[in-house]
Amino acid sequence: MSANREQKLPLEPYSRNGCIRISRPPYSSLPSSFLLQIHHLLFGAKFNGQYFPLFSFIVMNVITIEDYKSTYWPKLDSAIDQLLTQSPGDYIPISYEQIYSCVYKCVCQQHSEQMYSDLIKKITNHLERVSKELQASPPDLYIEMFNIALAQYMGALQSIVPLFIYMNKFYIETKLNRDLKDDLVKLFTEHVAEKHIYSLMPLLLEAQSTPFRITPSTMANIVKGLYTLRPEWVQMAPALFSKFIPNILPPALESELQDYAAQDQKLQRELMQNGFSRGHGFELCRQEKGYLSSS
Repeated sequence: MSANREQKLPLEPYSRNGCIRISRPPYSSLPSSFLLQIHHLLFGAKFNGQYFPLFSFIVMNVITIEDYKSTYWPKLDSAIDQLLTQSPGDYIPISYEQIYSCVYKCVCQQHSEQMYSDLIKKITNHLERVSKELQASPPDLYIEMFNIALAQYMGALQSIVPLFIYMNKFYIETKLNRDLKDDLVKLFTEHVAEKHIYSLMPLLLEAQSTPFRITPSTMANIVKGLYTLRPEWVQMAPALFSKFIPNILPPALESELQDYAAQDQKLQRELMQNGFSRGHGFELCRQEKGYLSSS
């Protein structure tokens, strides 16, 4: 080890960071076509039971735990904050390449465990704040607020999980035998959904029986989201879930057909009372309410 604490580490995939000095590939005896295929793999390949991230090396300064806490994690912390609080369609002024580079370097320098712990703690604290905000929301806004919180979090995961893909591949999957996305979805289930399901479900059932109380898309997003988080919640309201999740109920019995016909007639009366007449738009509303299939 030289005086400036340098050591050889695997090359960051597709890195254009000017501070990284790339040496010549050490596997020049291998066929060029084979090397080209490996280069386009995100994490390299296995040889003799060992996993080699890429067939190149870089020279990188050693990152101490103090460096990680003072320099690298603050960058990740700030980026995660922005991703967790963004609205759909918002432009987030962060460098995804820089964040990915931070994650990569920390994984290479054996800080995966600390980084994973910090990530889980960060997101847990965020979700606990979200839960408290939901608890304080008025009943008439509760459903919509839950829908926003669910959509915002799931949208954030679409960016957070890829940014930490290197940690996921070489720490969470290999050492914890889990998956980062599954872990983060579980956090929302435990810290938000489980705490609110018994308040949310009665409001959903009430909204279901009151036409136009909430939009069909909001109802569909929440019901499908709850099913993704915890499929057994179907048992709390089978009829409601069956309108948005196909094939979760057993086939209808002949004795139940009259009940379905009565429900359909009731919906027709409600739609006509609200200014809808028979026709294509009328049938679309019936489809959105779940009484008809779109086929």
